[in-house]
Amino acid sequence: AGTKNWREELVEFIDSTELNSVVIDIKDYTGRISFELDDSYINELGSVEKRIPDINDFIKILHQKNIYVIGRISVFQDPYFVKKNPKVAVKKKDGSVWKDYKGLTWVDPAAREFWLYIVLVAKASEKMGFDELNFDYIRFPSDGNMKNIAYDHWDEKTPRAEVIKEFFSYLRRELGGLGVPLSADLFGMTTTNADDLNIGQILEYAAPYFDYIAPMVYPSHYPSGFINLKNPAAHPYEVVHYSMKAAVEKLLKASSTPSKLRPWLQDFDLGADYNAEMVRKQMQAVYNAGLTSWMMWDAGNKYTRDAYLQE
Repeated sequence: AGTKNWREELVEFIDSTELNSVVIDIKDYTGRISFELDDSYINELGSVEKRIPDINDFIKILHQKNIYVIGRISVFQDPYFVKKNPKVAVKKKDGSVWKDYKGLTWVDPAAREFWLYIVLVAKASEKMGFDELNFDYIRFPSDGNMKNIAYDHWDEKTPRAEVIKEFFSYLRRELGGLGVPLSADLFGMTTTNADDLNIGQILEYAAPYFDYIAPMVYPSHYPSGFINLKNPAAHPYEVVHYSMKAAVEKLLKASSTPSKLRPWLQDFDLGADYNAEMVRKQMQAVYNAGLTSWMMWDAGNKYTRDAYLQE
């Protein structure tokens, strides 16, 4: 979003196809914030790294084209905040800061002073004109040496899912009055699993607190053997359809509305080559599960142009 020629091309792509929305990182996996915010605490902390110098103007351009603008906030994966406040970090048993396999540090999900920070970031960002606030990495860490992990804030007795549910509830309480939809990204397996996947995420626990729930049902991220498929990545329709039908049933049972479901689908090659047909099969799977919305992810922002219907 900070690279003008690149973003112009993407805006043109959205404007000329069935796509109608865009997700822009407010705070990503580094913990850095992409643009200046009017908040003294955030500025004191130095979280801002001015990647998008003209965010207000850019959002105006998007709105002129009737493009819905979603701002994404990566939550508990936040190396920058940890560097500034190591006392809130997920720790090793010797008291030093724990890192995942990518070398990234995490905030203890029970550290309430960090909850307050997330709300400050969300409130200040909403003023910039975002139509929706989307929260990602609202979970306990999972990829790293889990045998050498310790928590200063979580008592390790309260179920992880209860800690995360309390955070969901806090977000709704603090941000519900802003008047913009709130959404949450969840692991894809939350659609089919009954447990919390050891990360604290349960689909039904998120449902009361968010306007949209986005399970990341990327077929490439499912283990071999899922619904008897040797390589789930090679079966985009089956994986997405099975997962989203299960999610619909879960929300109906929980007296919630399945229309909240807006899954993340993949437009990248992993486990299989994702051509236009493979991408469209995922969209069709969503529609055949009775849903109307989806979001598409490609880390390189390349996107398979032929996969999207021309307006």
